Order: sequence, then C-alpha cells, then structure tokens
Amino acid sequence: MLATRLCRVSPGLASLVRAPVVLTTPRLSKGQITRLFVNDGRGSYTRSARRRATVVEQAAAPAGETAFNIGKAAVAGGAVVGLGGLCYYGLGLSSQTGAIDRAHLWPQYVKDRIKSTYAYFGASVAASAASAAMCLRSPAMMNLMMRQGWIAIGVTMAAMIGSGMVVRGLPYKEGFSSKHVAWLVHTGILGAVVAPLTLLGGPLVLRAAWYTAGIVGGLSAVAVCAPSDKFLAMGGPLAIGLGVVAVSSIGSMFLPPTTVLGSGLYSIALYGGLLLFSGFLLYDTQKIIKQAEIYPMYNIDRPYDPINNAISIYLDTLNIFIRVLTMMAGGGNRRK
Repeated sequence: MLATRLCRVSPGLASLVRAPVVLTTPRLSKGQITRLFVNDGRGSYTRSARRRATVVEQAAAPAGETAFNIGKAAVAGGAVVGLGGLCYYGLGLSSQTGAIDRAHLWPQYVKDRIKSTYAYFGASVAASAASAAMCLRSPAMMNLMMRQGWIAIGVTMAAMIGSGMVVRGLPYKEGFSSKHVAWLVHTGILGAVVAPLTLLGGPLVLRAAWYTAGIVGGLSAVAVCAPSDKFLAMGGPLAIGLGVVAVSSIGSMFLPPTTVLGSGLYSIALYGGLLLFSGFLLYDTQKIIKQAEIYPMYNIDRPYDPINNAISIYLDTLNIFIRVLTMMAGGGNRRK
C-alpha cells in the first residue's frame, strides 16, 4: 500500500524501483589494452633513463674545492698525528719499550743487518738519481720515457714489475752477485721513470727531496721509538688501502680531474697515497728491525737479505717523493 502511494506521487521514482540503475564500465578492446601497457612501460623506461642521466651528469659536473680540501685536511691531520706520535714515543711516555730502548742489547750481527739494509737503501736512492741524470742527458731516452699511449705505459709497468720480481726472487749472497745486478737494473729503471718529473725544475725537485727526507726521517724515528709490534699489525689495512689507491690511480687515467668523480679519484691517489705510503714506511721499518732480530743467523741456504728489505723502504720513499713533488708543483689544484 505504501509503495503504491509513493509510485503515484513520484512516477520517476517508480521507474527506478522497477528498473534499478546498474553502473557499467567501458569495455576496452585487446588492442587498446596492449597500447596502454606499451605506453606505461615506455614511460617507466624514460623515467629511469632520466635518473641515470642525472647521476652521470652529476659525476661529470665541474669539480669544486671539496675533494682537494678533504685531501689536504687528511694530510694535515696525518702530519699532526705523526708529530704527536714522535713526541709521545720519543719522550718515553709509552709504557712499552721500543727498538731504540733495546738497541744497546742487540748482538753485533743485528746491528750489521740493519746497517747493511740502510746502506743498500742509500745506494738505491743514489742509483736512481744517477739513472735520472743520465736520462736527462739523452734526448732519445727522455723521448722514450715521455712517450704517451697504452703500449708505452704497459711496457713501463712490465719493466718495473718484472725487474722487481726478479730482484726479489734471487737469493742474496755475499759479494757482487746476480742479485746485485738485478737490483741495479731495477733501481735504474725506476730512476728513468722518474726522470721526466725533473723537468719541473731543479730547485723544486731539490725542495721536494728535502721535504721527503724530513718525512722519511720523522716516520723512521716514530717507528724506532714506538713498541716493536705497534705498526706490524697494519699489514691488512695497508693492503686494502693499496688496492683503493691503485684503483683510483687507474681511474684518474680515464677521468679528467676537472670533473667531480675525476677529482675525487685524483685526490685519493695523491693525498691518500701519501698517507698510505707513510703508513707503509712505518710498517716496513719495524719489519726490518724485527727480521734483523729474529732471522736465523746460520741459515746457509737463505741468509738474511738486506736488498729485499731495502727495496721495501726505497719504494715507500719514492712514492712519497713523487706525491710531494706533485703537490708542490700544483698537482693538488688541477682544476682548469
């Protein structure tokens, strides 16, 4: 009854009651659905490509002061830590004894081993300097050492690494032997490789040599005054750091230092390399002292090898010198 009254009052409402409204969605054909999926995928790819392009553009953007300032701050911090360590261990504030405290108790053969090791180190420096001077007097050799290209770089790296492996693999014998010949060849090759750096100017090279001597002398004093095993535990971190610096050096060959990524890699190779090889010098110095103390005295087949130990600190010193000279020549500000 009530429904009949409502229908009479509102005919439109009665029609709704008799035929309810059903909401329908438009039906798409298979072709339209396919086009929608294709357009959606194309839009996603475009957005991801745009994001990748942004990252590349950021890496290739012009370099600022950040990477070089961080590197300079790291070197300055390392210098402060080194001076602090020298004062701490040099003044005898450490509770543990260092090598310098036991030096008067060493047998004579330990003193002779350390003395011969540093004698070969000095001779290595002199041989490399003589080789560099000879290359400077020969235009053909300088042209060969300054030649660019991957073949020249590969030959140079093969000569350095190969000669180093040969000299380290040969056994040491008293007197002049084949190991001494390989040692002179190896140091001569390294001197020839460094020879083009002398074109930066004699006064600049001399100043860099004096600065390097001060750094090496200070670090050696820290290693001698510190406890004997203080820096021998640094072998693992130093090896990891060497890999990072090597990768950065290779990367800086492909990326110019005028970009953000290139400047970061160059800063790691330059400033990080200086800190790394300073740490290696501490490690190798204490390693020489340790081997001189504990190496068997009557090992006839394989006697104590001062040449191999000298090459370790010689390579550390050479890498420090190259980086100091590069920084003094303005290599820490390569943004043009």
